[in-house]
Amino acid sequence: MTDAAADPIQQLTGPGAPFEMVRQDVAGVELGVYKDRMRSMADLMALADGHGDQDFVVQGDRRLTFAEHNRAARSVAHGLVERGVEPGDRVTILSANNPEWIISFWACALAGAVAVPMNAWWKASEIEFGLTDSGTRMLICDARRWEVVEHLRPALPDLTHVFVIGEDDPADAEPWTVLDDGGTHAGPEVGVDEDDIAGIFYTSGTTGKPKGATVTHRQVIANLQNIMVVGTAGVMRAAMEGSDDEAPPELAAKDHQTAALLIVPLFHTTGCHATMVLDFAAGYKLVLMPPGRFDPDVAMEAVEREKISMVGGVPTILWRILESPNFGKWDLSTVSRISYGGAPASPDLVKEIHRAFPRAKRSLTNAYGLTETASVATYNSGRDYAERPTSAGRPVPTVELRIVQSGGTDAKVGDPGEIWLRGPTISPHGYWQRPEANAESYTPDRWFMTGDVGKVDEDGFVYIVDRAKDMVIRGGENVYCVEVEDALYDHEHVIDAAVIGVPHRTLGEEVKAVVHLKPGTSVEIDELKAFCAERLAAFKVPEHIEFVDAPLPRNPAGKILKDALRGGEISFAAPSDSDQAL
Repeated sequence: MTDAAADPIQQLTGPGAPFEMVRQDVAGVELGVYKDRMRSMADLMALADGHGDQDFVVQGDRRLTFAEHNRAARSVAHGLVERGVEPGDRVTILSANNPEWIISFWACALAGAVAVPMNAWWKASEIEFGLTDSGTRMLICDARRWEVVEHLRPALPDLTHVFVIGEDDPADAEPWTVLDDGGTHAGPEVGVDEDDIAGIFYTSGTTGKPKGATVTHRQVIANLQNIMVVGTAGVMRAAMEGSDDEAPPELAAKDHQTAALLIVPLFHTTGCHATMVLDFAAGYKLVLMPPGRFDPDVAMEAVEREKISMVGGVPTILWRILESPNFGKWDLSTVSRISYGGAPASPDLVKEIHRAFPRAKRSLTNAYGLTETASVATYNSGRDYAERPTSAGRPVPTVELRIVQSGGTDAKVGDPGEIWLRGPTISPHGYWQRPEANAESYTPDRWFMTGDVGKVDEDGFVYIVDRAKDMVIRGGENVYCVEVEDALYDHEHVIDAAVIGVPHRTLGEEVKAVVHLKPGTSVEIDELKAFCAERLAAFKVPEHIEFVDAPLPRNPAGKILKDALRGGEISFAAPSDSDQAL
């Protein structure tokens, strides 16, 4: 166990420390919170004003400084209020990643409105569901989505205004530019409480229609401070140990601004809260990929041009970059931190990252979180990651975690159970207008029951075992899919793998693996079964193995759509050939 006196987290969060934590009542439940904290996202924008003429958002030839962004956000907020937006009104943002998306998001916060970042991959019926479910009053969308929404408008009587990005004179709508009069505004004078809802982020929807997870101003700020604390603690620990293993290289003295490449969608909590909001507060440059199908060559060109320090995304995207035939054409030496979540990284991928990005070797980061937790719940980086590469890390400072077995009892160290989370990064409002879902997912004292199966070791490191509802029960034996997937990942030719259950007359279910191999390689089914049998108990070895030529279907969070692999509908998800396309 870590000596508390030498633990950087304790030093940063103890009495009198810069990030001192205290226990306070949060909507009727006592939680650990930061004593000194901002109370709204408007406070966060005031902090970001200090970054002035530094670049904030870059997309191709477009470039906005912090000063330009903040002026525009305040002006758009003013424009929304002038057109009737009141505190608590829902304003949906339905667009590919672009500067207007970000400006609109912050404008909603300043106006006291509830931003509803909607999945830009949704089809017409799904968009209609989201607009109706959220009770959206105003919609901000790009031209491509307006082509879909225009035909839905007669069925949406609550929708009073539509503003279209990139169209000067859209039919039956207004151009987004009318919201920004070009002036300098202080921002609307609206009273915002830190537990007011700032956003509704729809869950991934792997098992049916999504639920709107509410996100408060408090959650956004608490998640930001948690990330700042664990990052600072890594630097402190490296200094205490006389090593620079954990010191983020992007924080070292250099002649260029720290920059992050955003590959995932902004409508996902990772893109919004863990990346965009962090960069906004820290003064980093956020580089957006151009709309359209993900192109690894375009990503690498952006890394060289903008001197990117940080790259994040699901493992599939990193494989696409590493396996590009043009890898090596561009200077990627500035990349000093690589992070991923939403799906496990195979050992082979980690080896390739070490080879291709030597500066990032000591700064690999993995995290676990959900839409409902406003991003990061556990965090694993630096030396901890090197020592425990299969762990999702330890809970971030303000997050409490339990591993709970059936009957509500806490599991012993090393035993699996459902992951329960509690803290200021979890909304007191739960799901938007879903009392039944709230009763199923939240306890009266506000523990969030994630539905994920995990375990904790003696040092408090969390290991994700499986989704509870995806566990295969074979002849009465529980087969945790992640354990089988990890065994498959050990094979040198396996890029991606997913394990599901298939019906069996006597056993109930059998284990099936769907496997994507490296291009140009082949493996016999019996060979892969034998490989698993060396690592797993016999009842866990897949009876059925299916090889596929394309990447496995994933939702925007990077989670494999197992319902689709079972032959179900791929609804509320990215198109199978999108590769993060917008």
